[in-house]
Amino acid sequence: MADRSRSLGASLSASTRCNHDARSLAAALSSAAADGPAAITIVGASAIVDRRDVIPAAIEAAGGTVLHFGMPVDPGNLLLFGDVAGIPVIGAPGCVRSPKPNGYDWVLERLVAGLTIDGGAIMDMGAGGFLKEIPTRPLPRAEADPTPSGTTMPKIAGILLAAGQSRRMGPANKLLEELDGKCLVRHVAETLLSSGISRATAVTGHEADRIRDVLDDLDLSFVDNPDFAKGLAETVKRGIAALPQDADGALICLGDMPRVKLSTMRKLLAAFDPVEGRSICVPVYNGKRGNPVLLARRFFAEIMELSGDTGAKALIAAYEDQVAEVPVDDPAIFLDLDTPEALAHARAGVEFKG
Repeated sequence: MADRSRSLGASLSASTRCNHDARSLAAALSSAAADGPAAITIVGASAIVDRRDVIPAAIEAAGGTVLHFGMPVDPGNLLLFGDVAGIPVIGAPGCVRSPKPNGYDWVLERLVAGLTIDGGAIMDMGAGGFLKEIPTRPLPRAEADPTPSGTTMPKIAGILLAAGQSRRMGPANKLLEELDGKCLVRHVAETLLSSGISRATAVTGHEADRIRDVLDDLDLSFVDNPDFAKGLAETVKRGIAALPQDADGALICLGDMPRVKLSTMRKLLAAFDPVEGRSICVPVYNGKRGNPVLLARRFFAEIMELSGDTGAKALIAAYEDQVAEVPVDDPAIFLDLDTPEALAHARAGVEFKG
């Protein structure tokens, strides 16, 4: 937001974070309007889909007016425009999280130029409003499938990353270390299989036979990564390459994170909806992102170009407009038991607070 403002010779005077509910947002709006800014932008936790959603409800609760909802510009069609105390208020579409041009930029440019913004002006933007093909449109032309699957729920496959060398653990293989009567990788596998995924694949590498032995009775398929020493990306790529053609997405889990809750994985699956701009789902605890991560099929080709130990972080950073942060009550999304000290604390029942 600050970069967008600077590019137009303006500045971001203040930034406020609040709960995504009408009452909290209305209070924040009233407070912001009291400072007399030239405009207020609201970036919500979820897209605005109708006039009864949180953002329009909050504008009206703050004594404002919703002047126009929607615009014929893509990406950016879910933009809302209103005012509070005579100050323009923009309910930004999810694509505003991306630096790529979208309908929000066109509205902001008019405001900075001192031009009138109303429903008519916004509708006139439809001329030339198709900015790019976007993955959130149902059946984008580049990916349209002439033979629909006939299913309504997305098929999410699970990938269990279990190929690492465990260098920080010393001579032991961390994935085979026991916690509460089970080895670490077994904890993760059982949680993953109970989450509601369509199928799961474990990617092995270092001591592959031993890993398979402790997972062999589970409903998992296995694929080996002989290049595990090259880094995490190679293991992720092997898992992606092994997925079935009908997989709509992949839930990628680390084998050394045995405390991640089943509810966390299920919340990620429930949040996944590429049509609504939620093609990447990440769990968030106390405002910080963790693991596992759920990625839509449209990113698989780019994942196959990754290298080293970056995993999917760089890809996620490049598509912030497609990221859905899913709040969870689970500090274990940060807890990887990859050192003797971390494992000892877990065995001793030391509470991990994130």
